[in-house]
Amino acid sequence: MKRLIQLKVNDEIYEVAVHPHRTLLEVLREELDLTGTKRACNVGDCGSCTVILEGKPVVSCLTLAVEADRKDILTVEGLAQDGEMHPLQKSFVERGAVQCGFCTPGMLMSAKALLDENPNSVEDEVRTAIAGNLCRCTGYVKIVEAILAVSQQGG
Repeated sequence: MKRLIQLKVNDEIYEVAVHPHRTLLEVLREELDLTGTKRACNVGDCGSCTVILEGKPVVSCLTLAVEADRKDILTVEGLAQDGEMHPLQKSFVERGAVQCGFCTPGMLMSAKALLDENPNSVEDEVRTAIAGNLCRCTGYVKIVEAILAVSQQGG
């Protein structure tokens, strides 16, 4: 039996009827058409589906949509404001931290959560924050450099 929930995603309110077993990832992609959040492992290992829920990064493939009822959710689509990329997005592009791009949304969300909590993060903190995000293309060096560049500007 479906349950009516209210999701606040990227500052927009959505009312959605969902089955209790549906994940936040499924609802974001299939019901709200927010496909920036990527589906990959579906077991919480890769971080491609990371979103920010109530200020904390979570893997949306393991988070039930009903758990997000009436909570603040930020997806990669919500990073850009007024047609301007978020500083993290700009930094990723400028430093070549985007290759195939599949891990990028999750990396960006983990980095944003970190910099929201600690705008002046150092390399060890950055590496810890993105430890749950797998990338097969870059070797992480450029990703870490891109996040540190924003951190050095105070988030």
